[in-house]
This record gives sequence, C-alpha cells and structure tokens, in this order.
Amino acid sequence: MYDEKTKKKTIKYITINREYLGLNLPLGTKDRWKDYSAEQGMSVTALITKLIEEDMKKNDFKG
Repeated sequence: MYDEKTKKKTIKYITINREYLGLNLPLGTKDRWKDYSAEQGMSVTALITKLIEEDMKKNDFKG
C-alpha cells in the first residue's frame, strides 16, 4: 500500500537520482508520441532516451 512513508522515500529518491526535463510541444504531439512508444513497448521517456543515445553514439558524441 502507498502511504506517506513510502511517498517520502520516493520523493527523496527522485530528488537525489533523477533529473526533470519539461518540453513544450505542439498540440497533439504528446498523444502521438505516447501511441507510438506504446507500440514499441516502452514509455515516451524510454523511447526519447533510446533515440537520443543511439544518435549520440552514431555521431561519436563523447559529451
């Protein structure tokens, strides 16, 4: 069950281990991306990350 203690632990984990990137997209883009990523069997975040990482590797980006 999800209680306040679990919620606090989750927030602490996210604060320490994750970064947030917000995007402003044309209307309808989010739904199209969600549908496409679902067809690929992954989340929108996972799909975007995968595509960017593949592109960086292809272009030998060392950043």
